[in-house]
Formats: sequence, C-alpha cells, structure tokens
Amino acid sequence: MTLFITLFVTSFIVALSGAIMPGPLLTVTISESSRRGLMTGPLLIAGHAILELALVLALLMGLAPLLKMKLVFIVIALAGSAVLLWMGIVMLKSLPAMTLITNGNGARGKNLILSGILMSLVNPYWSIWWATIGLGYLIHSMNAGTMGVVAFFTGHILGDLFWYAAVSTAIWKGRRLLSDRGYRILIGTCAVCLIVFSFLFAWSGVQKLIA
Repeated sequence: MTLFITLFVTSFIVALSGAIMPGPLLTVTISESSRRGLMTGPLLIAGHAILELALVLALLMGLAPLLKMKLVFIVIALAGSAVLLWMGIVMLKSLPAMTLITNGNGARGKNLILSGILMSLVNPYWSIWWATIGLGYLIHSMNAGTMGVVAFFTGHILGDLFWYAAVSTAIWKGRRLLSDRGYRILIGTCAVCLIVFSFLFAWSGVQKLIA
C-alpha cells in the first residue's frame, strides 16, 4: 500500500510541476474559460487524459522506441507548429467581433475534449516527456503490477486536473472584472502566445532536422 501511495503522490507532484509550465493547452484554457465556464479546464484535461491513456496502453505494448525516433519529433514539431500558427491567426482575425456577452451560448463552440487531445498531440515536448520521464515512471510502476500503473496514471491525471481546474475557476470568477476590451486583450495575448509556440516548435523541428 505504501508503494501505491508513493507512486500516486510523486506522480501527482511531477504532473503538477509540468502542468504549471506555459504551453498550448494552458493558453487555450485561459482563452476559453472566460466564456465557457468552470468546466473548461476539466473538459480539456478529459481529452488530454484520453490521449494519455491511449499512449500508456501503447507504451505497454512496445511503442516506446517509436517515440524516441528523431523523425517522430520532427513531424510532430512541424505539424504542431502549423496547427498553432493557424489557430493563433484565426483568433487574431476574430478579435473585433469577440465579446463576453454570450446570450446563453457560452457552452457552445469548439469541442473542448477534442481540443484537449489536439493541443496535447501537437506539442512535441509532450511526446518527449512520455518517451523519457513518463516511460521511466511507467516502468517503475509496472514493478508494482496493474495497481501500480493505475496509481501512477491516476496521480498524473489528477495533477493536471487540479491545476487546470484552478485556472478555469480563477478566470471564470474574475470575468466580471473584464470589459470586452480587456477580454479582447486577453484573447489577443493568448493568440500571440500560440503563434510564439508555433515558431518555437518549428525551430525545434528544424534543429532536429539539420542536426
């Protein structure tokens, strides 16, 4: 039992330390929470969790060498860069029409679970994390059997969920302090961040390509 608790707690802490770092998923959480509400973060993490569960199962079946391949990193980095650049440009173009007045439609729009999957998938450092730190944790947890893997994965997802739920709550509760102009500034800032991430990912892919 002590081993299971240790796996859960350490996995939670490691996931939380990674979740608080800026990235596409956090940027989308911030940009969507003002109108989509408290469930924005949890729904995005639900998509993130679905993808990571599929990855854990794939790793258990021997996918690890594929994730470590240089070509995989390059493809994810360049494809992810294109997706983030497109999203950032679309957000910037939409700024003039953006408003916090939702008329009851705040829960509509893009599917947040699918967005959680996509924002995780386009981040090349997500695959690198799983090919290194995540794989090491998974191998260690496998020594405790199925329940060890469950303890590791549960702690990992709850660490992500804790942070993203907190971010969504803070943004949603603070929306009353935002004017439409302030909201557009927030979304514009998020759009610029996505574009910056797109260039960083592209540069990472190019560096790997010419290395």
